[in-house]
Amino acid sequence: MKDPALRPPPPGFILEVEHLTMRFGGLVAVDDVSFAARDRAITAIIGPNGAGKTTVFNCLTGFYKPTVGRLALHKDGRTWLLERMEGFRIAQQAGVARTFQNIRLFPKMSVLENLMVAQHNRLMRASGWTIKGLLGLPQYRAAEREAIDFARFWLDRIGLIDKADWDAGSLAYGDQRRLEIARAMCTRPVLLCLDEPAAGLNPRESAELNELLCYIRDEMNTAVLLIEHDMSVVMEISDHIVVLDYGRKIAEGSPVQVRNDPAVIRAYLGEEEREELPPEIVADLTAPGPAAIGPGAVAPVRDEGERQ
Repeated sequence: MKDPALRPPPPGFILEVEHLTMRFGGLVAVDDVSFAARDRAITAIIGPNGAGKTTVFNCLTGFYKPTVGRLALHKDGRTWLLERMEGFRIAQQAGVARTFQNIRLFPKMSVLENLMVAQHNRLMRASGWTIKGLLGLPQYRAAEREAIDFARFWLDRIGLIDKADWDAGSLAYGDQRRLEIARAMCTRPVLLCLDEPAAGLNPRESAELNELLCYIRDEMNTAVLLIEHDMSVVMEISDHIVVLDYGRKIAEGSPVQVRNDPAVIRAYLGEEEREELPPEIVADLTAPGPAAIGPGAVAPVRDEGERQ
């Protein structure tokens, strides 16, 4: 009997999240959240600190098993139910890659080696699980050359080809951010999940990040799911935005729709703070174009606690 969860995907969508709920004892971190992400598009998840954004990512990538919910990824005519899969299989088989809020490179390995590590599974298969690699057979040598060429392609794309032999930990912060994204892309994902990739970047580096993410979407045909507090990144490049607050979805739509949504403005500013603002600022918040949560603004946070 066919699993009813494996129903045909809606046209053009790569990811469906349905009724996602994540409880930690009596704490509900994500509460009945549903949204869908289109293939070859950038979908942003935004919201104040503690809204549940990173918890959604952790459920999608296998760090958490959701309490309730269906997480369906559609790839090559097949549906993968991520909530039923082990974390390493989500990356290996379903083709979901991610980065983290804190950079997690191998600092003592070279820049090139960091990108080769990401292709470990492909190389191991080509080596016949070691024996062909030990014997240096042509099949393995060809796969190794292909992996090196692919790594050098990404190093050239992110402007680090001249630093291929440097230790990754010696790179500037912005270079490390781009290298981490390139490493994720070396797994050849169909869905790239980025957790605050613009954190700590200056305006020039943020602009370079925007260019890189648009390239990944437009030229590599890879869907991007993005968590970000830097609204200059979110509003400029996102095709669709989902807004969370206290674990619930409060709005979704295009950047213009989200920017002008009263529920979103309340989530970021609160009613009391908004009432105290000068009338001209309140007018800007609800008008089309750049505003307090528009391009150039960084979303305020409620507290200094752990980001979710």
